[in-house]
Amino acid sequence: MMHGSRQWLFRITCLVFEFLQYDTVRVTVRESTVEVVQGDSITLPCSFFTMSPLIRLSIIWTLTPFSDQDNPTQVIAYDQGQVIESPSFTSRVEFVDMPWSADIILNDTRVSDAGIYRCVVSNPPETGDPGIGELSLRVLVPPSLPVCIWEGETDVGGAMTLTCLVMEGVPTPQMSWEKLEPDHITLPISMGGELMGLVQITNMSAQDSGVYRCSVTNALGTQNCYVNLSVYTPTENAPGLLQGVLITLSMGLVLLTLLALVLWLHRSAQESKWTDGRVEECYNEIIYTPSLIKRSFV
Repeated sequence: MMHGSRQWLFRITCLVFEFLQYDTVRVTVRESTVEVVQGDSITLPCSFFTMSPLIRLSIIWTLTPFSDQDNPTQVIAYDQGQVIESPSFTSRVEFVDMPWSADIILNDTRVSDAGIYRCVVSNPPETGDPGIGELSLRVLVPPSLPVCIWEGETDVGGAMTLTCLVMEGVPTPQMSWEKLEPDHITLPISMGGELMGLVQITNMSAQDSGVYRCSVTNALGTQNCYVNLSVYTPTENAPGLLQGVLITLSMGLVLLTLLALVLWLHRSAQESKWTDGRVEECYNEIIYTPSLIKRSFV
């Protein structure tokens, strides 16, 4: 019995000695990937274990964006009781339960917050390498309202391009084009990038007129935009109608010219008659003047 107790005590001592030789902070991250909807809050977990007092505890959180993995930036730091926030995260990030936990909460999340987060913990006088935990944050974004654009000729036989543009959405929205009226038809689409979808309509006919819809969808919802397309059909009598209008205008101009000529001739005749009357009147006065003179001497 005595021998068994000594053997058990020896094993415990060895384990304690071995543990004390492990002179470093151990960090555990409960989840390797977390997701949050843009604008919501998320807790980034990071637990640590240390054998030394927490007087000189240091915790640093960094972010490496998915799009720029060569330039990590500091998010928040805890150094000997003092908390330092990065300017881009001011008032949006905080430690949850310091100094016993390195968990942080991130509020009012943005698309730019997505990336790889590292939690680095050191606690002198422990001389081993700092403990490091790593996790990935994905910020989900519903599709923005798409914009529908059409370009081309609306005449029969012409060609038309329908374009659908969406500014944002995570995961990348799936895009589709449909003709809703008068028949519901799904149209083949070609992508001009992740956020732009195009439909080509060639040799258009009157049957291509109708309402077209672009839909963009991801896990957070669906948004739509519409195009009301009217294909113009020229009438067969259009050339003849134009010719008739031109002839009518020409005849009208001729008639106006003739009317102006008649009025001018009529006015000229009136002026000529008035002039002749004045001459005759003057002549009569000259004839009768001598007789009046003769009577005055009688």
